[in-house]
Amino acid sequence: MDAKELIARRVALEVKPNTLVNLGIGLPSLVANFLPKDVHVFFQAENGVIGLGSRPEEGMEDPDLTDAGGSFVTAVPGAASIDSAMSFGLIRGGHLDMTVLGGLQVDARGYLANWMVPGKMVPGMGGAMDLVAGARRVVVAMIHSAKGEPKLVTECSLPLTAMRRVDLVVTDLAVIAPTDAGLELRERAPGVDVDTILAATGAPLIIPGGSAETVPEMRLA
Repeated sequence: MDAKELIARRVALEVKPNTLVNLGIGLPSLVANFLPKDVHVFFQAENGVIGLGSRPEEGMEDPDLTDAGGSFVTAVPGAASIDSAMSFGLIRGGHLDMTVLGGLQVDARGYLANWMVPGKMVPGMGGAMDLVAGARRVVVAMIHSAKGEPKLVTECSLPLTAMRRVDLVVTDLAVIAPTDAGLELRERAPGVDVDTILAATGAPLIIPGGSAETVPEMRLA
């Protein structure tokens, strides 16, 4: 599997039954494709859809059914369309159990930067700031490095999305949990050793037990 599928499969294991979960655009939207069949969840998109399904097969796209990024989606039985006021009322009111967002950087405090790169044209922050501030649990799904530069850094050089620590970061190399003491390495990707993860990370990592042997391999099913 490629890096994005690996990340999406691992994040799917964090989704609990009977919850309301927001999936960000891009990589996070893939999570719906790998949800276990016995896990009933309502996925929400901030443009006003509750009950997103997996991506449609080619040729089966409905131009009136998209996620917040404009990508085609499907809807599960019982799905609903709502207006933006209701959608953001759910987010800002603390009714989302979890959000899965992409990331440009995450720093040693667990703060996320994911909505803009200075000097580049961006459409806006979308719902990112509301989601990080309002969801009960925030999971970041991102590639570990970009153009050879680490995306886990001591301090974000890009504008922060919100002044709140995220709960979990899943990359193609590792599962990392921001804690009061710093970033803790919880799991390593299949075939990846701890030294490789440390070398690709621009922030200090806490190794549970102080030994690389104590870091288990990432679960994917």
